[in-house]
Amino acid sequence: MRRFFPLVIPAPPPEPVSCLSSSPNPTARFRVLSPLSTLRRPGAACWLLLAGLLLLCLPAWAQQPERPITPPDSIGATRPDSLRRRLDQERILNSLKAYTKRKTIAGKAAAALFNFTGRREERAGLDAELLDRQYDRHSYKVVRRINISTLDAFGYRLNDPNRKPRNILEKSANTLHIKTSRARVRQVLQFRVGEELEPQDLAESERLLRQTAEIADARVFVNEQTTSQDSVDIEVITRDVFSISGSVQVRDVGAGVIGLRDVNFLGQGHQFRNRYEYGRIKPQTWSYEGSYQVPFRNFITGQVHYLNRYENKEMNVVASRGFYSINTRYAGAVALNVFDRPIILNHRDGSPDSLVPLRFNTQDVWFGRSLRLHSYDLGYENPGRIIVSGRFIRTNYFRRPDKTEFQNAGLVLGTVGYSVRYYYKDTYLFGFGRTEDIPTGTLISLTSGYEFNEATNRRYFGVHAAAASYNPRRGYLYVSGDFGSFVRGRSNDWQQGVAGGEILFFTRLYHTGNYQWRHFFWNRTAIGLNRLPTERVLSIDGDRGLRGFRTDGNLRGTSRFVVNYEATVYTPVSFLGFRMAAVGFADAAWLNTTKLQTLPFKETPFTGFGLGLRFRNEYTAIRTFQILFGFYPRGQFDRNGIRVFENARPFYDFSDFSFGQPSLVRYE
Repeated sequence: MRRFFPLVIPAPPPEPVSCLSSSPNPTARFRVLSPLSTLRRPGAACWLLLAGLLLLCLPAWAQQPERPITPPDSIGATRPDSLRRRLDQERILNSLKAYTKRKTIAGKAAAALFNFTGRREERAGLDAELLDRQYDRHSYKVVRRINISTLDAFGYRLNDPNRKPRNILEKSANTLHIKTSRARVRQVLQFRVGEELEPQDLAESERLLRQTAEIADARVFVNEQTTSQDSVDIEVITRDVFSISGSVQVRDVGAGVIGLRDVNFLGQGHQFRNRYEYGRIKPQTWSYEGSYQVPFRNFITGQVHYLNRYENKEMNVVASRGFYSINTRYAGAVALNVFDRPIILNHRDGSPDSLVPLRFNTQDVWFGRSLRLHSYDLGYENPGRIIVSGRFIRTNYFRRPDKTEFQNAGLVLGTVGYSVRYYYKDTYLFGFGRTEDIPTGTLISLTSGYEFNEATNRRYFGVHAAAASYNPRRGYLYVSGDFGSFVRGRSNDWQQGVAGGEILFFTRLYHTGNYQWRHFFWNRTAIGLNRLPTERVLSIDGDRGLRGFRTDGNLRGTSRFVVNYEATVYTPVSFLGFRMAAVGFADAAWLNTTKLQTLPFKETPFTGFGLGLRFRNEYTAIRTFQILFGFYPRGQFDRNGIRVFENARPFYDFSDFSFGQPSLVRYE
């Protein structure tokens, strides 16, 4: 019996096909082919081969890493800004984006005003610790070369080197800006050419550059391509802020405010601020406040400040150097202050209070030394520091209403403390997507002193303790407590004491689409203990209590308890470099105005509620300002308890875990 085998003629090899080729025409008709028919049809075999290669290539293609835009630095990888993702799905913004592409005059004007370029931000919440160890392998290598690049304020991005000024607004603004000099950047760096690179020098230098008023952001990293076994080349890239700013506020026909500031005069880091107000009510129809600050080498700063307001004159001349870094060993300051101010005198016989002049000056000198603790791990430096410091303050009165309460005196203070500092990085805290440094750690200090005065000498005792922790998934918590008091004579008469505390908490960052938000909670307490009759100095106006709250100046007490709540929603809106956030707040403050009681809780609280908008522009000297609408049911100086106000100062701020000068517990 004869068997027949089908004769199969091999098909010619197909043309090379890419696994990313486009699919066939979707309108073509398909039919099921048997395996034999498939072999007989070279075109069908090609399509099956194409489909198989496509299935094999897609997973591998999806796993290909993106090409880095910048060399790895202390920040880490970058990610797209979650505020800007999927903006093309919003019909209104998408239409506006299409309008900016038109070649008409209106289209070019819209393109100059609106920026639709996807913003790349830093990765937050992963390896958030700032003092990381990614450059430990370069520790104690000799610094061979330092390459410093300074960028103008507009049109540049550190994480996108291809980004350049593109429109007339950015280019014109940069022509008015003087870039920070390389010498100024070199002043802040913790390392020098020819010296060994100490651990954490790179991370600390990057943090200190970001904290200067004239630099918006900075990167400090090792050039891995040129490094060797015993030496390194370091790259430093900074982006400036637009340092010149001013303000004009017209309150009435003959009243207003004029301000002029420059935080980077001639690109040298010099700062001057001027504020003149005219058309005020009596007794002084004008006021002026100005200052000039100069940074020197080794983080020494000189400053002159003058204030003349409400017949209150003040002049200060200071030269100082603080514990700016973890590795700082020495710090100190010399200051001369002159004061001429009126005070409210409370008469013990029950007669009405009176306003009397007070003139005096102070000379202030202090010096501190930081001591490193021994580390038993050769590859790890102990972050703890023991700090010892001393201070002398001399006070001389030229005009005083009462010699028993205002006495010429000399005060000697000494402080011993223990400090541990860590810094973390995150975004959307007080800024809008920029890298922010979050201080955490532990601080405990004991202060003792002795006062020489015209009546009876007194001793002083004070204690301060603080701790903070941070987690990207749980938020930030800071807690501190203070107590200080003078003790007079052998009878242990405690005088002018104060007990205080502070709690600052903000939640993790929540996400809903293109919007992100946090909740902030802040509590501050100050309890006066055996204060002098003239020391009703505590107020709840503005930053001391209720934001936007103001009185006629007579609402003061001896103790206060303040609670502030805020919800901040970061929106995807961006206009001319300004990014916008919505703010809602609720504040409450208890103030003790009764002479015979200590705690403020028996008083009716003052409250404030409001909504507003906060704007931030990383390119300008005044980076954040806000416009708020507030309602205050009682105690408000304005009519109906309603006020619309603006503020350029952040209401919240971090407390660092570094020692400053030995001081009395603040009662203000």
